[in-house]
Amino acid sequence: MATGVLSYRGSAMFRMRLVTATLTGKSVLIEDIRVDEQEIGLRDYEAGLLRLLEKVSNGCRVEINETGTSVLYTPGVLTGGKFSHDCALSRGIGYYAEALFVLGPFCKKPISAVLRGVTNESLDTSVDVLRMVVVPVLRTFGLEADAFVLKINKRGAPPGGGGEIKLTIPTAKALSPVLKVAGGEIRRIRGVAYTTRLSPLFASRMVDAAKSVLVDYMADVFIYTDHYKGSGGGASPGFAISLVAESETGALLPAELTASKGDMPEAIGEAAALLLLEEVARGGAIATVMQPLVLMYMAFSSEDVSAVRFGTLSKYAISVLRLIRDFVGVVFKIEADRTTETVLLSCMGSGHANTARVVQ
Repeated sequence: MATGVLSYRGSAMFRMRLVTATLTGKSVLIEDIRVDEQEIGLRDYEAGLLRLLEKVSNGCRVEINETGTSVLYTPGVLTGGKFSHDCALSRGIGYYAEALFVLGPFCKKPISAVLRGVTNESLDTSVDVLRMVVVPVLRTFGLEADAFVLKINKRGAPPGGGGEIKLTIPTAKALSPVLKVAGGEIRRIRGVAYTTRLSPLFASRMVDAAKSVLVDYMADVFIYTDHYKGSGGGASPGFAISLVAESETGALLPAELTASKGDMPEAIGEAAALLLLEEVARGGAIATVMQPLVLMYMAFSSEDVSAVRFGTLSKYAISVLRLIRDFVGVVFKIEADRTTETVLLSCMGSGHANTARVVQ
């Protein structure tokens, strides 16, 4: 192994390892990728991620062995700019968009990307939650609100995909520290139920089922329907629902569910509503799905203290904490609150600055 190369084994955290390596400029060697599985080596969506990193940077080098079980990644300079990318249909567009969310603020030029593929599926965060929750939360780290936009051009349900989004991410000289220590009482619930290449009644049935559960919790519930047909509806029929609970302190707590073959709209709407109530019950000022991205932004913010209250820490977020320690040397202080059953995470930002940024 070359000097100064961080080494890992297995396919876990593949995306975040590459993203963190790109931000820090450190090479990373990932070996034994799925060596114990029948189909060994990289998957198509991981190869797609490597191609995306090549588009958003200049000078990166990727060395893959013959079996695809070992990857040596040497990052280049983050350039950003305009590009398009066809995402693998085995994962959602969110898998790739989240990587760009982390890299975008530190690029030379603002990112203006068109991503094509599956917009809503069960493995990755949907484009609806990205638009309604992720983008607004990340804006609070000092990013220009009007320049940080996600627009859904086309819907794409699995397995055929065909969806398309336009993602614009501004650059920043440095990320600002944040203090989000109070979740607050929920004041309203909003959401969207979409259908593509199906009857619009599927969306209405999901909305009615979700409301039947949520109105017992609070009166201010509004879920709008979004129907796509023709070329805007992608290559496959499908339907899904995304819900967001908004608190008095501005916390955004989402839940979502995408239908599989044979699922009924009423079952999807009711189950999504119950998932939302579970997310609200966990407490905290940051949603579970947001934990990895927020931790990354906290670690790479300017040299000041950030503090955020989470509900239950996910296993993925715990792995991100270890990854941040390995690459950046930032260690978080974790304080458990037994009364609210939440955890307060705080850290001193690494002071990571964007020296390549072009000022318009």
